[in-house]
Amino acid sequence: MRRFPVPRAALAVFYLLTVALVSAGVWTYGRGQALEQVAARGAADLALASDRLVTQLTRYRETAVLMSDHPVLMALAGGGERGEAEALLLETVDKTSALAAYYAAPDGRVLASVSGAVPKNLAARPFFLRALDGALGAARDESSDPEARSFSFAAPSFGPGGRVLGVLVVVVDVARLEQDWRGAWPTVWFTDAGGEIFITNRSEMLGAQRVPEGLRERDGTLHGIGSDRVGGREVWSMEFGPYIPERALHLTMALPVVGLTAEALIDTSPARRIAWLQAATVAALCLFFGALLFLATERRRALAAANAVLEERVLARTRALQEANEALRREVVERQEAEAALKRAQGELVQAGKLSALGQMSAGISHELNQPLMAIRSYAENGAAFLDRGNTEKAVETLSRIGDMARRMGRIIQNLRAFARQESAPVGRVDLSQVLAGAVELTEARRREMGVSLDYAAPDGPVWVRGGEVRLGQVFVNLITNACDAMEGRDDRRLRMEVDGGARPEVRVADTGPGIEAPERIFDPFYTTKSVGGGEGLGLGLSISYGLVQSFGGTIRGLNAPEGGSVFTVVLEPWREEDAA
Repeated sequence: MRRFPVPRAALAVFYLLTVALVSAGVWTYGRGQALEQVAARGAADLALASDRLVTQLTRYRETAVLMSDHPVLMALAGGGERGEAEALLLETVDKTSALAAYYAAPDGRVLASVSGAVPKNLAARPFFLRALDGALGAARDESSDPEARSFSFAAPSFGPGGRVLGVLVVVVDVARLEQDWRGAWPTVWFTDAGGEIFITNRSEMLGAQRVPEGLRERDGTLHGIGSDRVGGREVWSMEFGPYIPERALHLTMALPVVGLTAEALIDTSPARRIAWLQAATVAALCLFFGALLFLATERRRALAAANAVLEERVLARTRALQEANEALRREVVERQEAEAALKRAQGELVQAGKLSALGQMSAGISHELNQPLMAIRSYAENGAAFLDRGNTEKAVETLSRIGDMARRMGRIIQNLRAFARQESAPVGRVDLSQVLAGAVELTEARRREMGVSLDYAAPDGPVWVRGGEVRLGQVFVNLITNACDAMEGRDDRRLRMEVDGGARPEVRVADTGPGIEAPERIFDPFYTTKSVGGGEGLGLGLSISYGLVQSFGGTIRGLNAPEGGSVFTVVLEPWREEDAA
């Protein structure tokens, strides 16, 4: 076995101790941070449970306050009808789900009661005496049966001059309140002033009392509690049952409204797991890089020792690497030239696609230009005739129509020039409404020739997107012409275009054609369903459109519509001010 020199062994031990200290620090810090998150969630859960209990008890307290001044109950002090009062109390108990209710005179005599036994020595009870003083009294019961727990609210009835005529007591069934949240996480309980657990979502903890040694159950069983302070938080360690965490964060909250204290135990095992994971990760990384450093040092020492022997081999290897580098440089230059040629070919292919579309639309566009020319000629002759006759009003109207025709021709030619030019400008802000209007106008003659009706409602205002005006126009011209070709020979030829200018603007182009045979292949180059050699394209239109939309940061997809036909959806990126920057 190889033995390391003492200094190197000492350095390794020092490094391992440093890794252990760093890992311990990470574990301590990570546990503290995780405990803060656990404490925040636990405090929210405890506040929620406390609010729920206080809200439920407050409902009965308000019932006692509101019903204490009822005329039927106040009449009992003067000898009123007890049956009528007990009927009222019974109705109140049924509607509020209270355990019992009774009305007593100031001396403790019960004048009316329903659904429950009246405690003995009522006149001596603190909550009853508090009600006689004109305040609201509240107290828990003294029963030793966990299933017979109750909470009582006493509200005074005031007569003339502020004198207390009697006291209405409403008794709440605590066990019934617990039914909705018993067994929920985390462990929550509520203790009275004596430290006894009166209400909890863990039935095994009912009746246990907090003593200096820990928690003592009713049968005398003592559960010791180990308490630690971690980052200002109290952490308990104890064994009480399978449903109570052995190590948990202890949180408390005073509830003066009902005279109880809310407490909760939040399991800290997630925080410990996170801390152990962080410490183990740091230790593994430190050991890994330490091992790498050790191996590098050993490798460097071995290379230095063998440097004299391997010098010639290194020189030979260096010459070989130089030759390889030269070959790589030449390959890089060739690849760069190939990429530049590919970009040029792609640009030429895009331009060829546009010229091909113009070729297909040439006859219709020629008709579109020839029709206004013939109209201009006719209007010019009519205008001259009107001037000869001295009818200047008709002549002006004729000249106005000639101007409209000329503007229409100018608009058509402008769209053609914009569509045909080789756009090299970078991606910028483009009005989608204007691009769609140009595409609709460019394809108008083709649609009219093929008998295709267009259903399109232009947006009310501009829809600014990120793209190139000419290239984006080519996309929609391709989609419209493809839809027209797909509907050839169909009886119903309808083209529907919809624009959604939301967070990501969308344009949907739907036709009534036969649909798409292979939706997964429609954007492949040279894939087409048209007849071979028919002069109807090479199957590059959709492939070019896919590449153009992708270059703008958008997406394009084609699907078959449920009612028949196909739907192409173009999703574009909206223009933002930071894009301009």
